Amino acid sequence: MKHFTKLNLIFCILAFFAAAGCTEHAAPPPDTPVVPVMAAKAVVKAVPIELHAIGTGEASSTVSVESQVAGIVSEVHYKQGQFVTKGDLLVTLDNRPFVANLQLAEANLAKDRASAVLAKVQAGRYEKLYQSGIVPKEQYDQFVATADASEAAVQADQATIETAKLQVAYCLIYAPISGRTGSQLVYPGAVVKANDLPILVVINKISPVYVDFSVPQQYLDEIKAYMKRGKLPIEATPSDNAKPESGYLTFVNNTVDATTGTIVLKGTFPNTDSRLWPGEFVTVILRLSEQEKAVVVPSQAVQTGQQGDYIFVIKPDMTVDSRAVKVARTVGGESVITDGVKAGETVVTDGQVRLVPGVKVEVKTSL
Repeated sequence: MKHFTKLNLIFCILAFFAAAGCTEHAAPPPDTPVVPVMAAKAVVKAVPIELHAIGTGEASSTVSVESQVAGIVSEVHYKQGQFVTKGDLLVTLDNRPFVANLQLAEANLAKDRASAVLAKVQAGRYEKLYQSGIVPKEQYDQFVATADASEAAVQADQATIETAKLQVAYCLIYAPISGRTGSQLVYPGAVVKANDLPILVVINKISPVYVDFSVPQQYLDEIKAYMKRGKLPIEATPSDNAKPESGYLTFVNNTVDATTGTIVLKGTFPNTDSRLWPGEFVTVILRLSEQEKAVVVPSQAVQTGQQGDYIFVIKPDMTVDSRAVKVARTVGGESVITDGVKAGETVVTDGQVRLVPGVKVEVKTSL
């Protein structure tokens, strides 16, 4: 009989532990001490609807400055990495060969202009002789043709002079846009070709600056719908994690990348203090709209278990209850709860590791 009683006792103990193991949080023993925790209330507030992504900076304009004429670099007027304004002198080429060509063209013009004057006078003289019947028409026509050819030569010389002046002007190379210069690519004495390598300098316009980023294609319709209501604000935070830069969504690509299932977007930022840099990785937040009357709790209150997300809620008798919750999204350290917690309820934000349903707690300001 005693042997049977011992077997029953062992069976009861095993059944108790088996039942306890089937639940995620076992009930606390009666003598469990009060557990200190930190807590906060679930509140109702307006929460922005946002998309988060990683983007890269892109210059709003990039110009590779090349020489328009072949020549020798005589002087470089910029420093690499310097900010230049449109119209600033960048590079000077040796203009002596082009000045000589200009002088030669001017001399040819003077010679041909004198010849044209003489030919015109002779044509006028022979016109009177022809009208008087002294010379035949063929001879008169010959002098008229000579005068016309001389006038055409003068016009050709004038065009040659304009070309020579352009070549002299091309020896002074100015900044076509305002922006930041890159590495110095040529030095005095270097030989450059017309519209060919080496490039003199690359200028990036970084005010304004673009930020490219991609989002999953399932958000495309939502983005287009919100864009119809107005400009969509964007925040871009550079690697220093300081204050984000503010801009607007200005471009949605015309095709979805079939390999990744994403759509490329582009935001424009004033970037007046040059914090955003071409090629730099930045954290991007695209704000689509705002959700009114959302129930939010601090994100650290949400725990993850085998059955999903849950939160410890402090009841009026200072015991805790474990609630399964549905988290819609997390914004700025707060989680939007769509089910499981009501506004005004107190949730545990720190100290959950020692909690099980039914244990008594004491709310502290710090642990």
